Amino acid sequence: MPEGDTVWLAGRRLHDALAGRVLTRSDFRVPQLATTDLTGRTVAEVISRGKHLLVRVDADGEPPLTLHTHFRMDGTWHLYRPGDRWRGGPDWQVRVLLANADWQAVGYRLPVVELLPRDREGDAVGHLGPDLLGPDWDPDEAVRRLTADPLREIGPALLDQRNLAGVGNLYRAEVCFLAGVSPWTPVRDVDLPAVVDRLHRLLETNKLRPQQVTTGQDRRGRDHWVFERAGRPCLRCGTPVASAEQGDPPYQRISYWCPRCQPGPAPTPVRPPRDQRPVARTRYRP
Repeated sequence: MPEGDTVWLAGRRLHDALAGRVLTRSDFRVPQLATTDLTGRTVAEVISRGKHLLVRVDADGEPPLTLHTHFRMDGTWHLYRPGDRWRGGPDWQVRVLLANADWQAVGYRLPVVELLPRDREGDAVGHLGPDLLGPDWDPDEAVRRLTADPLREIGPALLDQRNLAGVGNLYRAEVCFLAGVSPWTPVRDVDLPAVVDRLHRLLETNKLRPQQVTTGQDRRGRDHWVFERAGRPCLRCGTPVASAEQGDPPYQRISYWCPRCQPGPAPTPVRPPRDQRPVARTRYRP
């Protein structure tokens, strides 16, 4: 699932292409919106809220609307010039098209596509905690929400978008490593202000990059401390990185940690395949 900085970057590029321009075409390929036509309306802005994207659309004399989409695991937005060949997948995977005179924004495999009255955006994103990349970022409120369940493991607590919005599995793993705590450490035993501050700095640093780097090195295989490095040497101490599922079904995710650098409670690690190789991770570019 994309991290908050990936969604922020997608929103920034969609805003640059669509905001302030009149839609010359719209095409919703989801049953509930199949007859909807936004042609003639003006896109006011595109913003991210955690891992959600909000496309705000205005029209003279009509109530303003918000197109709410979420990437989840496979969704993505691509930008093309008129006449360009679409390359995001087969046509049957297209869920939304928004076009103006200069750009075509094509949403592929989006599992969440809904059109809301502007004053009901809270129905879609009102449950979220402080947005790490939002203008209203509030670290004290994020710490307060995390502290509300002191016995919860820090790994799932950081992934809970109700506590703070924008953290995915990559940053969960990396910030626990940088804090020197196992992902299974109870929240009460973690320096939460330091963790929250580091998360904010990591996302801010990476939000304009095509690659998410947490080590200061963008070389393949050296860009992350532990994420997706199961069975490979820790970049700090050489101990094999461990991995195991964490969380309650159906929300369990794979956690990565260094048993030496991150002491604390932890399950028996999963034995990685012997032929496991590093995976190159390049973020979506519209």
